[in-house]
Amino acid sequence: MPRLIDPGGGEPIALDDLTDALDSIPFDPHDEESFAALGPLLARLGRNRGFLADLAIDELKLRCTRQSAANGYGPQVFLLSPPNGRYVIRANFWPASEDAVVQASGPAPFFYGLPHDHNFPFLTYGYAGPGYWSDYYEYDGWSVEGSPGSDAELRFVERARLDPGKLMLYRMRRDVHVQLPPDRFSVSLNILGQHPSHPWIDQYRFDIARGTIAEGLTTAPAEALVTLAAHLGGGNGVDLVEHLVRRHPHPRMRRTALQAMKSVRGGDDAMLRLIELAADDSTESVRVLARLEVDTLRAGPSEPDHSPADSRPARPR
Repeated sequence: MPRLIDPGGGEPIALDDLTDALDSIPFDPHDEESFAALGPLLARLGRNRGFLADLAIDELKLRCTRQSAANGYGPQVFLLSPPNGRYVIRANFWPASEDAVVQASGPAPFFYGLPHDHNFPFLTYGYAGPGYWSDYYEYDGWSVEGSPGSDAELRFVERARLDPGKLMLYRMRRDVHVQLPPDRFSVSLNILGQHPSHPWIDQYRFDIARGTIAEGLTTAPAEALVTLAAHLGGGNGVDLVEHLVRRHPHPRMRRTALQAMKSVRGGDDAMLRLIELAADDSTESVRVLARLEVDTLRAGPSEPDHSPADSRPARPR
């Protein structure tokens, strides 16, 4: 489960005090001890019982213009300090099952019942209410193969909640949780660690019943541009995407580039040679995709189905 941290003592501080401290401390989000040492600062902000309500009231008077301009997390999150490449500070709202917002929208917008890990570390502090519940698991995210359906080797730890004043460190690619609604409306405070590598570190959703990885949740901004370059970039774009298939250091980009090339070239001889090269990739998830494509191309187009239309099941809509 997430690492429990002694919140320490110290007087309450303002949000500006916390950001000034974080700006002056050369912490490393990938060094567990370095990042955990920031926890007591978050706890001191958490002892400031008035700051969050004051910010919320000011934001309401401005019709939420500041949150609308900078907050990319959605309505569950009140952004306290926007991403700056090193950290993010936020407050998370956790409504109870019977609260009107959950009754109206269901649990999905609050990520209740979604088993997942994180590709970044973050500190969390129970600020208000009894705290949300979680089923906690652990796994070694650096050793798993990572493709959908592969064994995650999850280990169940316990069900617990983020009690008021509780301070924890969620460790990247180690702690997995399934968040559940609190008994009453609750609020947590977070410091998220940021690093340029994080978009290239996979985050997963899990199938708890099977103990497997269900799907990857991470997409780097560059991945969205690959298909555009392949389709609209002419020869220069195709050459670049082919280079990514062959040389990009991250397997997720190699898979994305391979699929982009296939969507442009179809099954021509050059594409078959590229797929055969990818079938010997160093990463299993790339090899599996490429070998499926090789089998499909070698099998050729399937025979058309001439059975009567009324004998086929209706397509779901």
